[in-house]
Formats: sequence, structure tokens, C-alpha cells
Amino acid sequence: MKAVDIVICGAGIAGISAAYHLTLRQPSLHILLIDRGAPLSLTSDKSTEAYRNWWPGPDDAMVRLMNRSIDLMEELARSSGNAFCMNRRGYLYVTADPSRAEQLLRAAEQAAYYGAGLVRRHERSPSDPVYVPSPPDGFEGSPDGVDVFLDPEEIRRRFPYLSERTVAVLHVRRCGWLSAYGLGMKLLEQARSRGTIFRTARLIGVEVQGGRIRAVRLAIPGMEERVETGCLVNAAGPFFSEVNRMLGVDLPVFCELHRKVMFRDEAKVVPRDAPLIIWADPQQLPWSEEERELLEEMERTDLLETLPGGAHLRPEGGVESPYVLMLWPYETRPLEPIFPLPEDPLFPEVVLRGLTAVIPGLAIYWGRMPRPVVDGGYYVKTPENRPLIGPLPVEGAYAIGALSGFGVMAALAAGELLAAHVLGEPLPDYAPAFAPDRYERAEYRARLRDWGETWQL
Repeated sequence: MKAVDIVICGAGIAGISAAYHLTLRQPSLHILLIDRGAPLSLTSDKSTEAYRNWWPGPDDAMVRLMNRSIDLMEELARSSGNAFCMNRRGYLYVTADPSRAEQLLRAAEQAAYYGAGLVRRHERSPSDPVYVPSPPDGFEGSPDGVDVFLDPEEIRRRFPYLSERTVAVLHVRRCGWLSAYGLGMKLLEQARSRGTIFRTARLIGVEVQGGRIRAVRLAIPGMEERVETGCLVNAAGPFFSEVNRMLGVDLPVFCELHRKVMFRDEAKVVPRDAPLIIWADPQQLPWSEEERELLEEMERTDLLETLPGGAHLRPEGGVESPYVLMLWPYETRPLEPIFPLPEDPLFPEVVLRGLTAVIPGLAIYWGRMPRPVVDGGYYVKTPENRPLIGPLPVEGAYAIGALSGFGVMAALAAGELLAAHVLGEPLPDYAPAFAPDRYERAEYRARLRDWGETWQL
């Protein structure tokens, strides 16, 4: 290929969504989509595959972006016969701390104000609203908003598998999960049907003349190639900053390593129709004295300290599947992305013990978990945990990145917003909240000092 209209660097779900929306609006565009590996193979197919419109924060931008993205996912699910198995199980936020229960309730009211849906309190009162449990499959007909349970007896009746120490459960409803690979391949199939070309290649250089993109240089197995283009989209995921450096662009982006564990729940501790369950409380893990001494010898005293909240799990597969996914982002220090991921043989046991706090029945697997499968990737983050979508300082260069752990759920709205920027179409009024030039605004930098909770989960 000698010349194309647009080169998209990165065939994760963000880059694929960008190609999908660009070709949807202008099918005549010549788009080259490149990646070092197969499409969706680096991190997009190793995510929790979950989605939510639950985004408390300083404004409504994230709620509106996610509501738009979920709208688009639902439209695609309807038109495809739900080819990517989208459900609406919801998220359960669980706490044993009364003060944290108040914090979660305030967050629910804030998210409702921003457009996430109504707050419904269930306290065993005759005036309680009706609670509609989530169906195991599908997404139609379920409520949005959040159902709040503060009465211990009602919690035990509704969620008997949770810890008896639980004082509050928030069932956030416009949430669930899907097949990230199925969604991504559906988008890629349509983009390719409209002329997008995918090639396995690595970006090794960008030619800039007169302050604008002129060409890119690619390393293709066995050769190098120069492709003329006036537009480069940085959708490189963990390599987002590497591509920016080729452009002479510096944005506040860093990577966190996130792993997940899948194992066979042979004792059927986790109900197969359960929502995604999140233990909101920090905790110290219950190690024996012998285990504590061993961890000290291994120089893993970090696992003896209080670890942050956020341990979570969900069933994986259909009602007959025995598998459960478990995650816990307790290590959040910035790292340079390395593939394959660095190994941590303790991770499965640590996550299991952390989740035993919310589901005590999991204790039967301590020290004898069925052989786990561990994979994962990197969360690419900005300091305030919001994405970067829009033009970069070099004319013709655009970003769709820093989709920290919410790439799958945000992909459709993020790709739509990116396409509007590239094609000069009208932008939604939430666009400035995600534009890369936001850090140039003095008032925005001042807000960051008091940003507070980023609500990663």
C-alpha cells in the first residue's frame, strides 16, 4: 500500500470501533488498521468483559459517555440476534462497614443525578418498591438505576451466599457483561466489509512535515514499508505513550498491571445466576503464622498489610459452566508494559482469600484451588482515570486511549466520538471532558487537585 486516508495503530476494541464508526459515516475512506498481533489479542480478549453506567464523580461526563455506549451496544445486540451474548445481571457492591455504606449511598444518589437511573431503597417496609431480580441472560426489560439493601435480614434473604457481616448491598442495574471478542469481531467484520484493511505490522516511525502527519513507517515481517497518510489514530493501548513519543507528544498516561484468575468452582459456591460481585472494603488477609513467616522470607510483606477494596468476581459461561472469574487490583504502581506478563504465583491464592471476605464459602478452596488459569493486561490510565479521545497537537494525529479497565464498555461511544473529531462532525457536549488538550486548561488542572475517588469499579 502506497497511500491511505487513515492509519489506525492498534486493533484492540478501541481501534476497531474507530474503524467501524469512520467507515459507517464515510464508506469510501481507505483505512489501514495495524497491530503487532492478531486483532483483539493483546488485552481486549482478556478483560472482565463487563459494562456499567455507574460512574459517580465530579460531573456527568462518564455517565453520559457510558449510557451512549450501552445504547449503541444494545442496538447492535438487537440487530445481530445478541451475537455477543450481552446480559444485564448488574453489579453488586457489598460492604460490611456502615460508614462505607453511607459513602456508597451518596455515590448512588450522585450517579442518579447524573443520569444513571433511580435509587430504590429496600428496607422491609410496606412502601418499598418492587425488586426485580436480574434474568441470567439477555438485557431487555430490566430496570436501570440501583436497588439499595440496608436491612441485614433482607440482604440474607436475597443474597444468602454473601457474608453475614454485610450491612449494605447496592445492586446497580444497567450493568452486566458480554463476549468482548464477539463484540469486537462483529465491529471488525462490518468495518472490513466497508473496505478497512487489517495488516500485522508494527509502527516504527511517523513522518511529520510542517506540523502535520505526512506518512508512517511500518515494520512488516521481513520488510519495512512507508505508507503516505494525512491521518494517524493512536489506539495502541499499552503502547499509547510509545506512539505519542514518535509524535513528540507528552500526555500524563501510565500503565497498571491487572491480572485475572479463572478456576473451576466445583463445589458450586458461586450461584450461576449471580451478578458481578464487588467487595468494597479494604482488608488484611487471614494468613496463618507459618504463612506470614513464609511471606516475609519471600519478601512479600506487602501482602501482610491492609489491601484496598475492589476484589470482585463473576460466573463465567452459561448455567452449566463451572467457571468463575476473580480479580483484585491490589497492586496499582505504574509499570512499563511487558509481554508476556510478569508472573506472580501467589496471585490466585491472594485473590481467593480476598474474595472469601464477601463469599465465605470460598474458604473451602484455600490451599487447594482447582488449577487456575491466569491472564490479564494493563490498564492505561490518566491521573483522573478518564480517557483521551480527540485531536493531538500534531495536525492529523488523534488519540483514542487511556481506556483504563473500561475499554470494552466505552468502545462504541469512544469510537463514535473519535470519528466525529476526525470527520469534523458536530461533537456531543461531553467531548471536552475527554479531549487531550484538557490539561492545557488552568481550571482543569486546578480541579485535578481535588478530584478524589476515580471509581475504577
